[in-house]
Amino acid sequence: MTVAERVAGFCTRYGLRVPVLQAPMAGACPPELAVAVAEAGGMGGAGVVLDAPAAIAEWVRRFRSRSDGALQLNIWIPDEPVDDAARVAAAERFLGRFGLPGPPTGSGPVFAEQCEAMIAARPTAISSIMGLFDAPFVARMHAEGVAWFACATTLGEALAAQEAGADAVVAQGMEAGGHRGTFDPDAAERTSVGLFALVPRLADQLAVPVIAAGGIADGRGVAAALALGASAVQVGTAFLRCPETGIAKAWAADLDALAPEATVTTRAYSGRLGRAAPTPYITAWTEPGATRAAPYPQQRALVAQWRRGEPHGLDRANHWAGQSAAMATEEPAGEVVARMWRDAEALLGGR
Repeated sequence: MTVAERVAGFCTRYGLRVPVLQAPMAGACPPELAVAVAEAGGMGGAGVVLDAPAAIAEWVRRFRSRSDGALQLNIWIPDEPVDDAARVAAAERFLGRFGLPGPPTGSGPVFAEQCEAMIAARPTAISSIMGLFDAPFVARMHAEGVAWFACATTLGEALAAQEAGADAVVAQGMEAGGHRGTFDPDAAERTSVGLFALVPRLADQLAVPVIAAGGIADGRGVAAALALGASAVQVGTAFLRCPETGIAKAWAADLDALAPEATVTTRAYSGRLGRAAPTPYITAWTEPGATRAAPYPQQRALVAQWRRGEPHGLDRANHWAGQSAAMATEEPAGEVVARMWRDAEALLGGR
């Protein structure tokens, strides 16, 4: 199958004009960004791991009021609980250097209820990260005409996703900003496969399409990923400075001219490993004598509690950054999509 045939088949199946998906970045994916990407011919996205069912429904309503384009909703598969009270207490003490905490809140949204809300919204696709959906939910998605895109960081994870019924696999390279999608949370540091090694490995072994994610920020990256066997690409960091995204000024400033080697991986925001800009808050967790972050989701809850208090030196938003951060521009998102695909087509020579 040629690159052209592979890409055309994927686009036709999912109602796209261009094979560019917006990464569903929780906390940085307002409907306006997804609308801009979808109206440019790609697929918009929302990360809903932090959202209650009503918020999921409202997000989709706002998107649908402005676009009938393709849309994915993404959620984390919950980790097995880790009972480590001493580690949590140590993280609390360490956070004390960043000010006074606010009041704790109750438990977050219920995963099963979030899944029901996603099904009710009937997006083009529901995507998973950190694991796999169970068989009954996959069957329900397919019965409703909703595709399942499963994030994988290794061939083993990708084969497990395909066996479980995934319609496509998102190959997440270690270059990607935000959380690393390893199924085993403890394996994240040692599971660091670059995208250009991961994509052909998956494409050669899977029967389902591969979507390339990690470090793609312009047409060169798109063309390279497609040439290596991907059917589409998923882009996150390249959209962070777009006006539709509206991230915090301090976060946007950290992305400006950020070298690939300057990005760091950290558990300081959530307890799960993710790639970010090296802010003073993150760097503090690597200093001699610093404690380990609490497990997920306790670390995420602690950070949220401190942000509700009187913090000093604590990042007010998670400054996620992929290794392509310096390539992010302040162009409208639709123009970024159009430029990426125009340049990719030129490089592929008509495919």
